[in-house]
Amino acid sequence: MKLHLFNISNFKVDGGAMFGVIPKALWTRVYPADENNLIVLTLNSLIVETDGHIILIDSGWGDKQDERFFRHVHLHGGEGLIGGLKNRGYSPDDITDVVLTHLHADHCGGCSRKRPGATGYELVFPEAIYHVSRTQFEWASANNPREEDAFLEENILPIAHSGRLNLVDEEGELFKGFSVRMCNGHTPGLMIPVIDYNGRKLVYTGDLIPTIAHIPLIWNMSYDIESLKTINEKKTMLQEALDGDYIFVFQHDAHFECCTLEMTPKGIRPKDKFSINKII
Repeated sequence: MKLHLFNISNFKVDGGAMFGVIPKALWTRVYPADENNLIVLTLNSLIVETDGHIILIDSGWGDKQDERFFRHVHLHGGEGLIGGLKNRGYSPDDITDVVLTHLHADHCGGCSRKRPGATGYELVFPEAIYHVSRTQFEWASANNPREEDAFLEENILPIAHSGRLNLVDEEGELFKGFSVRMCNGHTPGLMIPVIDYNGRKLVYTGDLIPTIAHIPLIWNMSYDIESLKTINEKKTMLQEALDGDYIFVFQHDAHFECCTLEMTPKGIRPKDKFSINKII
């Protein structure tokens, strides 16, 4: 098995939204904000090569929307989606599978693009199967007032109409050494990849635990649809990860890529913090 982690792009969001009920005086001690209360997040995408598959987890924002749309997210830095792949020796045609944790715009937007010289859209990874949980796909397709700014037709319909969509119904192994867990607090049908690598389990924490600062049970995003479910899902994952000495790989943390866990008087907290290069 081969692994590669790269940052598609940095972006900014309101720090209060990312930490929900936690007071700013507390969360800014561990995740700094600028003068506008904005914090920097990453779009770390993971490439997994296993058993003849080259798997990409999530694809970032993409570039289909106009400048007015993107001015609110302050995109900057990163390698870009195609650039990050190229820097690791891959082309879009090499990708056999795209695993989408969910269908919010910052996670699936890069899967399609405007068709050159014509109307409509085309898939960025034409040879890939796109894996989405059935629960998430049905939820996103129905849409709702809370998430309508995140579930965009121009992101979802090209995948839905491609004939290359695989709807995942259950937790379990998708590929050799590559499993998914289902969560519902952030958005119904969120898939969390769990990867067996050199005798250790790596958890790509996605939006269940977007940064290392979100490890404490009640440090959660206001974007979560059902915060109590998020807390219970985190509690289960944290205990399993502590017991099994798992490694967390963070999708959105601009400061730390990975960590292990330890029990402290305040509960489960980060132990060692490191780059993924330390283990690959």
